Amino acid sequence: NLKDWIHFSPGEKRDSNTMPTHAGAAWYFLRYMDPHNDKAFAGREALDYWNQVDVYIGGSEHAVAHLLYSRLWVKILHDLGYLSFDEPFKKLINQGKITGTSEKAFFSGTENSKGVISTLFTSNTYFVPGTKGTNNPVATLSTLDPVAAFYSYDLIQDFRQKHPNRDLSSIGELHIDISLVTNGVMDIDRFCNWRKDFSDAIFFCKSGYYRHGVFTSYGDSTSGDFYTKQEVEKMSKSKYNVVNPDDIIEKYGADTLRMYEMFLGPLEQSKPWNTNGIDGVYKFLKRFWNLFHDASGKFGVSADAPTPDELRVLHKTLKKVSLDIENYSFNTCVSEFMICVNELTSLKCNKRSILEPLVIALAPFAPHIAEELWSMLGHTEMVVGARFPEYDERHLQVSAHAYPISINGKVRATMEFALDMPKEDIEKMVLASEIVKKWSEGKPPKKVIIVPGKIVNVVL
Repeated sequence: NLKDWIHFSPGEKRDSNTMPTHAGAAWYFLRYMDPHNDKAFAGREALDYWNQVDVYIGGSEHAVAHLLYSRLWVKILHDLGYLSFDEPFKKLINQGKITGTSEKAFFSGTENSKGVISTLFTSNTYFVPGTKGTNNPVATLSTLDPVAAFYSYDLIQDFRQKHPNRDLSSIGELHIDISLVTNGVMDIDRFCNWRKDFSDAIFFCKSGYYRHGVFTSYGDSTSGDFYTKQEVEKMSKSKYNVVNPDDIIEKYGADTLRMYEMFLGPLEQSKPWNTNGIDGVYKFLKRFWNLFHDASGKFGVSADAPTPDELRVLHKTLKKVSLDIENYSFNTCVSEFMICVNELTSLKCNKRSILEPLVIALAPFAPHIAEELWSMLGHTEMVVGARFPEYDERHLQVSAHAYPISINGKVRATMEFALDMPKEDIEKMVLASEIVKKWSEGKPPKKVIIVPGKIVNVVL
């Protein structure tokens, strides 16, 4: 209806069609079922074959912008006779948001008559107000009155005398690019290059202050660390806390990034991103790689038959991962892989019959290292085409357990007993053992605690 707005200039016309924004985005997935159909959005045969979307993984922020409209349009198309179903998605999973750790600096600044702002920054960790010297007690700014930090030193008093009309009472927090902070310490020189409008600022640290790259100490320190304040917030460019995945991939590889994202926590929960924990996933992948190589780094797997313990570890892992994948519990899958590798490393296992199924199971999580190892194992086809291995309950049955034998709470030996052995028989055999006789020195025990399938504790 806005003719003047649409025809804003002779021969020029604005597009007033807003339908694709909501309508098109709401049911585009139906077109995927029959993308080359030039007669309709999709043929009935294709629609009946593919039916509903099996799983929709999105975010809660799409609840209105997409999900509500999708239900509306699918129900309309159903009522008009185009669809045999009236709900678009069989299963909905809203993945949690990834939050980031922001870095902030406390500052106070005023504008003089010439429009120049003099800014005073103070470290989150600093000397207690009113003290000077090498033995100053240290405090955290967030636990005390932040204004006091700006009035604690002679420099501030001099500053106030020279500029009596400036109001330094208001304290602000400035977001800092996380790339400028390492373990809570901000690089002042890089910060000043990043924010040149603060290049003339004063930076108060634990033991002195910086200005124009020169450090002035309150005692005998030659330098001071400027500490920032950390806060968990939504990842946002405006908060300068966005982690560039390219940087992670460059340092650790894409497989580490993929597995660490899954390892952060349950799929549907919001999770804080913290790269401090990514090293554990990286080391896990290296240990997995080492199972296929000897101490010199040479590839080699054994064709020997696996032991019962090795088979138990393999099938326990396959069962756990298979069930957890079906439940979209990817973080517990990663945990199980880590346990598996630790156990196989302890068993010094390099058997092909054990490692080859593990490569297939790991492929959805770490496809690059899996493809590389699959090729090294002599396969010409890609691992993504391999059938996922099935677990066998027979290998999960355990008939005996190696009981740690504790004497007064400290493990002194290990003895293996059948899991169905009565407690009375276990107690008799433990008390008759040489290790118990040695530590009891002939004294009768006060108590024998037996936890079936776990541990035996002899209290003397």
